[in-house]
Amino acid sequence: MINDKQIERIDGAIMDVLERTGIQMTHKKALDLLDGAGARVDGNKVKIPSWMVKKALTTAPSRINLGNRFGKTAVTLGGRRNWFGPSLDCIYWQDPATNERTRYTSEHCRQIARLAEHCDNYTWTMVIGMADDHPPESADKVIIRRVFENTTKPFVFCCNDMESVKATYEMALLAQGGKEVFDTAPLVVHYSEPISPLVYFDPAVEKLIYCAENRIPLINFPAPQCSGTAPATLAGNVVQGAAESLSGLVLHQLVNPGAPFIFGAYTTVMNMQTQIFSYGAPELSIMVGALAQMAQHYELPFFGTAGCTDAKFADSQAAAEATLQTLTSAYIGSGLIHDCAAWIDHGSTVSPAYMVMVNEILSNVRGMMGGLEVNEESLATHIIDKVGPGGNYLRERHTLNNFKKVFYSDLWDRSMMESWVEEGRRTFDIRLRDKTLALMARETEPLPADVLKEYDKMQATWTTDPKFKTV
Repeated sequence: MINDKQIERIDGAIMDVLERTGIQMTHKKALDLLDGAGARVDGNKVKIPSWMVKKALTTAPSRINLGNRFGKTAVTLGGRRNWFGPSLDCIYWQDPATNERTRYTSEHCRQIARLAEHCDNYTWTMVIGMADDHPPESADKVIIRRVFENTTKPFVFCCNDMESVKATYEMALLAQGGKEVFDTAPLVVHYSEPISPLVYFDPAVEKLIYCAENRIPLINFPAPQCSGTAPATLAGNVVQGAAESLSGLVLHQLVNPGAPFIFGAYTTVMNMQTQIFSYGAPELSIMVGALAQMAQHYELPFFGTAGCTDAKFADSQAAAEATLQTLTSAYIGSGLIHDCAAWIDHGSTVSPAYMVMVNEILSNVRGMMGGLEVNEESLATHIIDKVGPGGNYLRERHTLNNFKKVFYSDLWDRSMMESWVEEGRRTFDIRLRDKTLALMARETEPLPADVLKEYDKMQATWTTDPKFKTV
């Protein structure tokens, strides 16, 4: 997306924003830390010199391992590798059998977490939705518990307050068997957002400090919107978003140098016709790609975005937007890439069918990223010579050894029309529905009974409403 000269100019602009404009913050402990370390603090305005940013970049790790429930490394962040996963915080559920839309519940979370577990191209997951069947003070924790119970993969969470962060950390330690395992390959990553433009509210700062102190990997991820909460130009949006994320890095590394930090920003455009944050816009991919390159420049792990859509269903628009975004992110190398599934209708709705469709798209993307294998076996001159002019390769051992390397999909139809008719005229929508329901029916290895018992004890303290005292 950007060349070396543009990277230098963007970096200079980011440092200029941090030094000249600064950020707004009211958290006293954070202000004292920044002031004592060399930032210029004037009331609630903090201006951060470039040398402080560069110092923070020297202590922040360039690689971060994330582990599964069993303590095994599942994801290694850093460089240009890609790790795809779904989304978070949707308020609606779209039934894969009927397309009916209802409010998202904790039961839906159980189903979608199992689906994420069995979609092979998602190496990690997120909390995906917000439980409408639980009161606000406990809904976020209940959703997180459901994820722990129904997937073994590492996952990214966000939550309401410090109580929820602490509860999530405790559940992660229980699931993995203790802090030693967690510190080696953390099961969870916390997602936190500065408020664009250039504002940090106290709760976000509290979470940032706690994560740094306990070495919980932290994503500091603002969401600047062109023409709304950021400049109308793409480059200006990238500059502001990067400045917002890096300002958090400075504080984070002051609290605990070397604590795991993930850089990024959710940059897109506001549709000036509707004033809606656009998730399917091609400009999103351009800006995310530029930010991914800035992360590579800074040698920081990156939290990318791809595979989301403004479409209302898992339809042709959704497929087109998901393909463009995921392929672009893959070629650039966008790290921990979220929103690659489930998120439709401007980030409001969980669609299991869309999740399965994007998983299938990712199989194609991964195949393209593998490129063309060139070696003695693949060049095949020996077998070409053996078969010779006018022969065929069907009975050759070389064919048997290699034909399965081609990706065969049970979702994309590549049959002849006559065969398709004979097999019942199963359209793409029908095939997608059936595959989605089959994957959702699969079980996940349960948590040990003693861990579930501890979760029950924790959940009993989460709300004062007697209706929700039990699971």
